[in-house]
Amino acid sequence: MDFDALYQGQSVTYSGSDQQLDTIPWRLDGPQPVVVELADNGEFTGPVLESGCGLGDNALFLAERGYQVTAFDAAPTAIEQDRAKAAERGLKVDFVVADATTLDGIEGGFNSVLDSAMMHCLTDEQRVDYLTALHAVCNPGALLHILCFPDLIEALFPLPGHTDEASLRRDLGRHWRVDRMQMRSYTTGLTQDQWAAAMPPSAAVFLPAPDSPAGVDDQGRLQLPVWQIRAVRA
Repeated sequence: MDFDALYQGQSVTYSGSDQQLDTIPWRLDGPQPVVVELADNGEFTGPVLESGCGLGDNALFLAERGYQVTAFDAAPTAIEQDRAKAAERGLKVDFVVADATTLDGIEGGFNSVLDSAMMHCLTDEQRVDYLTALHAVCNPGALLHILCFPDLIEALFPLPGHTDEASLRRDLGRHWRVDRMQMRSYTTGLTQDQWAAAMPPSAAVFLPAPDSPAGVDDQGRLQLPVWQIRAVRA
């Protein structure tokens, strides 16, 4: 998927099919609820790095909470928009265009990392490089918080890497110690009707039903299953 084109407001081909996506499903105009929960529980310590910051809402939320935040994305358009949002709201966030597999241009010294639905966009090989690069820019004992779609999401769109529990634990275990891994809900910005209109037919399995892994929040927004992982830098 061409994320930069999507952030520019263009329609993009979805999942290598003829399905066109012309909306950003993860647009909440606010932080992901699980991220708010983590902050409320005191699970971030600055400086904080956000990986794949996209629309910037999580990074801006953490900055509002008083954290020193650096946030990167591979999409230049997203970073340009995020910088404008920060300026408009009088918040200081260091938004950077960077490659997740190298983190070139990002200085070290982080005590917390947030990855809200970025890591599952990587291949297995890229994920190893990414986790190695994160290890290099984090202090000993730093906490890594990850929200990552599980392999069962394949019915919605093919993931480039394996995101079953064993594969994720294997790759994280090279440099990080996993101390929490559980299934939670990732909130999208779409209602059930909007989801059905925007997504390919295979996505119908993620509409709420007795045998579906999906749900809705109190605002009617569709929620998808996601791994919530916390790991400590070795």
